[in-house]
Amino acid sequence: MSLLRAFVAIEIPEEIKTEITRQTDGLRRAAVRSVRWVAVENTHLTLKFLGDISSSNLEFLMQALKTECAQHAPFEITVGRLGAFPNLRRPHVLWIGVDAPSDLGKLQHNIEASTSQLGYPVDDKPFSAHLTIGRVRQQTSSSEALVLRQALENSKIDILGKFAAKFVHLFRSDLHPEGPVYSCLFTTALGG
Repeated sequence: MSLLRAFVAIEIPEEIKTEITRQTDGLRRAAVRSVRWVAVENTHLTLKFLGDISSSNLEFLMQALKTECAQHAPFEITVGRLGAFPNLRRPHVLWIGVDAPSDLGKLQHNIEASTSQLGYPVDDKPFSAHLTIGRVRQQTSSSEALVLRQALENSKIDILGKFAAKFVHLFRSDLHPEGPVYSCLFTTALGG
């Protein structure tokens, strides 16, 4: 039985990814040593991280996603504003915000519930819609942390764009020394 690392996500349009790159360029240059930046082509809105899944369970998982997504109509997502977990003063994860109607939260909750019925663990953290753009390196010196904090305080990210979320994807994640490579295993439409 082979295992593959997978997650469920909404893909971000290329023009918004381009705008993320453009508006975060100064921040990326200022904090080049203290942050491991996400490759822009890997930017997505994660709905459920599954971890290692068995290839024999793939068909069940795809059917569960298809059934669940058919019950949710497409909705509009607005992308913009810069943030960090746990906060901008002590950042560990840098993100771009996502604003969407309650439909997004309902979709994520129902995907969480349907995948838990297949044996995937429920995430212990509440869902917070965001696009991860970087992770602060653990070996960051105090002077690098100060540079990062100042760069974050000086960065202003406006609305980067809006798009209609119409599809949900199941992605495979292959880890490599230069970073993960994502490939789409399955796509299903919202609203069937």
